[in-house]
Amino acid sequence: MENKPDSKQKITPFLWFDTQAEEALNYYTSIFKGSRINNVVHYGAGGPGPEGSVMTASFSLNGQEFIALNGGPHYKFTEAISFVVNCETQEEIDDLWEKLSAGGEEGRCGWLKDKFGLSWQIVPPVLPKLLGDPDRKKANRVMQAMMQMKKIDIPKLQQAYEQELSEVN
Repeated sequence: MENKPDSKQKITPFLWFDTQAEEALNYYTSIFKGSRINNVVHYGAGGPGPEGSVMTASFSLNGQEFIALNGGPHYKFTEAISFVVNCETQEEIDDLWEKLSAGGEEGRCGWLKDKFGLSWQIVPPVLPKLLGDPDRKKANRVMQAMMQMKKIDIPKLQQAYEQELSEVN
């Protein structure tokens, strides 16, 4: 008998909502391509939530599984946990930024909070490459440019990387 690797994700983010789990999973799955709702469990007569309301739901965003719970008002999201979304193009950054920040709050350096208070980082994979360049002058110019941004602007980062500081300002 051959051992097959377990295809189930070993670590799954678990998101605690007051009462908005169903709204959140519908919202998130409408934003990310390749997303789906996997399973929804409703509270029964003996549960702490209203009978028939969503208790837990599993959903996948671009292949990453999440679980949402309607657990009541006991806990809130903080910036201490965020989800990083790697975006290859400025168009993808612009699209996700607009959708996820709607009704939420724009932060700095590619961070935002969505309308549920969940923190996201919308960033291009080129950003850590530019920031980690061995030429510290180039990397520092990229850092300075990024610190002025809310939504990440790839062309401005590349311009800062390629030009002398005096030319960027």
